[in-house]
Amino acid sequence: MLAVEMRNITKYFGSFAANSQIDFLVEKGEIHCLLGENGAGKTTLMNILFGLYKADEGLLKIDGENIEKHSARKAFQCGLGMVHQHFMLVDALTVWENVVVGNEPGKFGVDRKTAVRQVQQLSDNYNFGLSAEDKVAGLSIGMKQRVEILKTLYRGAEIIILDEPTAVLTPQEADQLLDIFRDMKRQGKTIIFITHKLNETKAVSDSVTVLRGGRSVYHTATEDVTVKQLANQMVGREVDDKLERVPGKEGDVIVSLNKVRILDNAGGTISLDIHAGEIVGIAGVEGNGQMQLEEILMGFQRCKEGSIVIKGEDVTKWPTRKRLQKGISYIPSSRHERAILPGFPILDNYLLGNQYNEKFVKRGLIDYTFLNRTAAESMKKYDVRAVDEKQAAGSLSGGNQQKMVLSREVEKNSDFVLVCQPVRGLDIGAIHYIHEILLDLRRQGKAILLISAELTDIFQLSDKIAVLYKGEIMDLRRNEEFTRESIGLLMAGQKGGK
Repeated sequence: MLAVEMRNITKYFGSFAANSQIDFLVEKGEIHCLLGENGAGKTTLMNILFGLYKADEGLLKIDGENIEKHSARKAFQCGLGMVHQHFMLVDALTVWENVVVGNEPGKFGVDRKTAVRQVQQLSDNYNFGLSAEDKVAGLSIGMKQRVEILKTLYRGAEIIILDEPTAVLTPQEADQLLDIFRDMKRQGKTIIFITHKLNETKAVSDSVTVLRGGRSVYHTATEDVTVKQLANQMVGREVDDKLERVPGKEGDVIVSLNKVRILDNAGGTISLDIHAGEIVGIAGVEGNGQMQLEEILMGFQRCKEGSIVIKGEDVTKWPTRKRLQKGISYIPSSRHERAILPGFPILDNYLLGNQYNEKFVKRGLIDYTFLNRTAAESMKKYDVRAVDEKQAAGSLSGGNQQKMVLSREVEKNSDFVLVCQPVRGLDIGAIHYIHEILLDLRRQGKAILLISAELTDIFQLSDKIAVLYKGEIMDLRRNEEFTRESIGLLMAGQKGGK
């Protein structure tokens, strides 16, 4: 029996068809993976299923019932639950308070005893390992995600949609979550999950649907397909997934962090050297000081303790503008907040960070001839796909936005490149392309600090890896001295990876 049946689903935004005649079928009690590049239509399709969007055309059935007037309320009534990538929890409250809010038991006030019992029983039934009376603030990222799943189960969800569920988890937490999926399946739940991690797709799903260009192009039992075949289906061509990171020769130290405190409550400080011709990767679960490290290096946040030296000069007290002029290329963790102006044309976005560069500005006036030529050449060289440089940057796909930012920063030819979460939310084709660019910069002798929550990035690109936990470096070694298991334990705060 089909838990979800979506036939010929079409959704327009203006004249653009985000979904075009998509068929999406999910058997009851299975784990189904939805794959596709950025802009393929995955999120739109799931928003239609969950009642947040209304399809312009097509048929929707849930558990065999034809759904005519769909809404989020109707989705809940039909037994759908959705866990978003960004958690919606109140840290100051307990697990049970977060789970029952809006659906509290009791006629004349909250029946606390019943609520705690119900939540604890649910957690135990699905082997979540949660204590109902623990404060959410004290939980790991992985445990917080379990609270989000518990919220959907408490509301009676039989079909659960998860968006990039392992994106911010350690390898051990990701494995544990996949085990929870299997437990949920054994108890009759239907799971739909969106991911770009094809190994996880193979490990846990029963079937897979691939979207490309707003259409459903592939549907199969997972056991009948390889990871390479899935990657090829996603991008519509043969994917070259081989990256060559040949041994390099370290040059001079370009950047030194000396006893820098990145978190006020950290037990210690961090010291780190980044040489010319090497990539140093910062691994760790998000929220352990990565953002603070990024901001301190760029001068957005004051360095309260320690010093930062770039190319032999102490820049600890320098403002951001002066640091950039010293020779920093910066790809921030949040491109919308710090790298692009979504409502402005691509052309204007190529001026960002160059507004004091004499190549772009002559006698206080922007040299639009040079800017136009630079933008057009960069878009062609780095395959930024757009109508032209006058198109709004915000209308580009995530991958094209990131390529635009990367091309602008790389062309500055800086000695130091700070790269933060470079492939977040990107598809496999864009990820491979960005990896190639970073390795090319390394070959050119650039010093690169890579901060990424993606262990695949860290292992494929880094010469050395530093594992960050609660504002401290747990360990710093050469790439080949780590395993995924040892690095995962360090990310969870276990020194020595034991």
